[in-house]
Amino acid sequence: MSVFRRVRDITAANLNERLEQSQDPVRLIDQFLATTRDDIVEAEKLVQQSTAHMRQLKQQVDQAESMKNKREEQALLALKAGEDHLAKLALQEKIIYEEKLEQYSELLDTTKRSLIDLESQLNDLKMEYQTVYNKRQYYAARMETLRLQQRMNQRMDGYGSGQDVPKMFNRLEDRISDWELEAQSLRDLRRMGQQYLDQASETVSGILEKEMARLKQKLNNSGKE
Repeated sequence: MSVFRRVRDITAANLNERLEQSQDPVRLIDQFLATTRDDIVEAEKLVQQSTAHMRQLKQQVDQAESMKNKREEQALLALKAGEDHLAKLALQEKIIYEEKLEQYSELLDTTKRSLIDLESQLNDLKMEYQTVYNKRQYYAARMETLRLQQRMNQRMDGYGSGQDVPKMFNRLEDRISDWELEAQSLRDLRRMGQQYLDQASETVSGILEKEMARLKQKLNNSGKE
């Protein structure tokens, strides 16, 4: 397992430091998770292989112990029967199986210790993976929040802030007031024009009346002559 940790590009020890320097923490965490996931898969294979090897060693130990006991019983039977030669042969094989038992027992104990250590480190890797994965979810949510905030800020920049709304209506109010003043001025001008026409018409009528009176007076004067 220590071999796995040495060849990893990103480890838990330097992940935090690299996160502080990274502009894309989610991508960096994904790289870490991918490497850790590969380590977990390889470690699980080693656990399976070690477990299978331990079973084989256990079979050898059991077989050696069984044969040792069997040869000892055979030696006892041979001695009871007065067959010293057969007893010695049985004891010789017993010694061979005792040596085999000792050797395979040592191998079995070593494999058990290695397997326990391997399983412990595998559990550590899984815990490490789960912890970083949870952090990944948190950072991904933060990055998504930041992305949405940036989009909202861009949209608000395009439309302006709410503080400009009163100014917009003030400008509209000014324009409408200008239009109303223009309309009022036009009405006043029309009214003044009509009054002028009325006054002009009265003046012309007065002149006409005076002219008619003058002509009538002239005719009267002509008739008297």
